[in-house]
Amino acid sequence: MRADRLLSLLLLLQNRGRMTAPELAAELEVSVRTVYRDVEALSASGVPVLADRGPAGGYRLLDGYRTRLTGLTEDEAGSLALATVPGAAAELGLGADLAAARLKLEAALPAGMGERARRVAERFHLDAPGWFRDAEPVPHLAAVADAVWRQRVLRVHYRRWKGEVRRELHPLGLVLKGGIWYLVAQAVPAEGSADTPRTYRVSRVLAAEPLPGRFERPPGFDLAAAWAETSRRLEGMRYQGEARLRVSPCVLRLLPAKFGAAGARAAAEAGSADANGWTEVVLPVESLPVAVCDLLGLGAEAEVLGPPDLRAAVAAAASALAARYAAGG
Repeated sequence: MRADRLLSLLLLLQNRGRMTAPELAAELEVSVRTVYRDVEALSASGVPVLADRGPAGGYRLLDGYRTRLTGLTEDEAGSLALATVPGAAAELGLGADLAAARLKLEAALPAGMGERARRVAERFHLDAPGWFRDAEPVPHLAAVADAVWRQRVLRVHYRRWKGEVRRELHPLGLVLKGGIWYLVAQAVPAEGSADTPRTYRVSRVLAAEPLPGRFERPPGFDLAAAWAETSRRLEGMRYQGEARLRVSPCVLRLLPAKFGAAGARAAAEAGSADANGWTEVVLPVESLPVAVCDLLGLGAEAEVLGPPDLRAAVAAAASALAARYAAGG
């Protein structure tokens, strides 16, 4: 571990120029005293580290000195695919590998390009999770990721909507969608053959145990294509009908925020406003109970015009709500 840290310190000085001991300590996540010891070790090994004193001082390498120790380890190379989502790399246990890989890449770039790469990292940041939602705890993510990487059969204890199950899976890939981790895997039936790939939410994995041996990935399996097909299927299963609504200008503006892509399409395809500024829209909806709850949230700024069973259900729910508040008063 110390050899890795010494190399990281050397690459930091090479890539960024003069740095103070506190700055190096923050980058390496060690104490300032440890930085002093590491600088002494580098100097003793023949690396020309110079110490400039004073308010603008710090450590730097002798002008023109460059190391060629920039080869990536296997884990560092694997972490580069997550370079744009450092939070995801940290959840997978690859945060340190990613940081080391970045330093080595910067050191290997021609003069000037390393500085440009750092400016890009300083000015652009990807935050995958959605707003106003805490990140889901995924205590078994690292074990699941390791099984995906090593092609190990995974025995899991999994929580479904209808109860808990225990299954053996062939884990094929991980997907990070809106801050939520999903596992694409094949369940292994009793006879030993694997079924078609399915999607499992990693936060619902209650226990994960890798089994001995390796499984063979399906020939030609494409994770991106499999996820796209899963997304299309889930989208089709989610919406079970359409609601015809008459909405105020306020609700028309809120449709994309409240209903996502479906709301955005409904607002974009809205008809002409009437004399009061209200507009008719057609909005995809889920099951009747879910649709009633969603549409009640629009309050008196929306009216359900159809279908008749949905209009009746919303009216009945509104009447019951009014009666409850009247009784409470």
